[in-house]
Amino acid sequence: MTNVGADDSSLDLNLRLSVHGDGLQAGPQANPQASPQASPEGGGSGWLRGIFVPLVTPFDRDGTRVDAAALERLGHEVLDDGAAGIVALGTTAEAGALDAAERRKVADVCARVCADRGVPLVVGIGANDTRKAAQELAALTDAASGPALGAAPDAALGVAPTAALVTVPSFTRPSEAGVVAHFAALAAHSPVPLVIYHIPYRTGRALSAETLRELALLPGVAGVKHAVGGVDADTVALLGDPAAVGGGGFAVMAGDDLYVSPMLALGASGGVLASAHLATAAFAALADRWERGDAAGARALGHRLARLSAALFAEPNPVVLKGVLAAQGRIPHATVRLPLLPAAPENVTAALRALDDVDRGLGEAEAAA
Repeated sequence: MTNVGADDSSLDLNLRLSVHGDGLQAGPQANPQASPQASPEGGGSGWLRGIFVPLVTPFDRDGTRVDAAALERLGHEVLDDGAAGIVALGTTAEAGALDAAERRKVADVCARVCADRGVPLVVGIGANDTRKAAQELAALTDAASGPALGAAPDAALGVAPTAALVTVPSFTRPSEAGVVAHFAALAAHSPVPLVIYHIPYRTGRALSAETLRELALLPGVAGVKHAVGGVDADTVALLGDPAAVGGGGFAVMAGDDLYVSPMLALGASGGVLASAHLATAAFAALADRWERGDAAGARALGHRLARLSAALFAEPNPVVLKGVLAAQGRIPHATVRLPLLPAAPENVTAALRALDDVDRGLGEAEAAA
């Protein structure tokens, strides 16, 4: 164990000075789960279950403008088809290619959709510096108490985000003890609960099951998006520890689309899946089948969905996905921003074929039921 806690007084003082020194207020610091939307089911992280869709950011044809209307339609569509919630400003949203005003617009649109539908909203935060991450979190204030995401007061979110999805610090590659200290400091001052985004093939920092258990014990940490590029020994150890997950109120969400079915089989609470823009109902059915213990039905559906995910990730996310959404007419254009390039037509065609296979399989299963 790293034995780093949120009560480290020097770390706590330095972070508060850094955040407040830039004129940002950290919101209800004493209780990071005090947000009215923080725990819809009351206590713990019971709200963090099922399939969450990290929405793409639709652009106009030349990529100079965010298409807010298309984003709003897309949000309602995935919720209509069974998604449990939405993630704004994730990797799939090309958040790194958006300026501050565009990030505010995307978050505001997603907040409006989630407020209309009464579902959780998770907002992505990406910073490898604890001070900067704290400043971003401090701006996630309730609409009733001030501006959201740094926007003008009249542009505040219509609903407080349920949680923030915060990446493990990248590039600097802190020690595992440093990662725990980072999240302990953030959780102590965040106005909303945190979902840790563990994706070592992007951040360069792998975390052991022991460290993930320690993070699970931090007050104000609701769960982890677990995207390690497979199902490894640490995944099995974490999901096999009832003290850390399930009854402990810490949700493990599958973050690699290809491996959502085995993760659910091992006890994951759900998934945050770009692929679930498509065949949303099938991904929701997969989670439900594993929850009900229908292993045979879940396994068959999981294989089909894995083939769809493999097709969608034939090129860097979300280029093939945007190509399919545009081919379906669900977004006007498949535009992505550099350094991403548009998907090859043959990869879009392959993904559409895989989607047809999922739809056919789901229809056959419903007919046989």
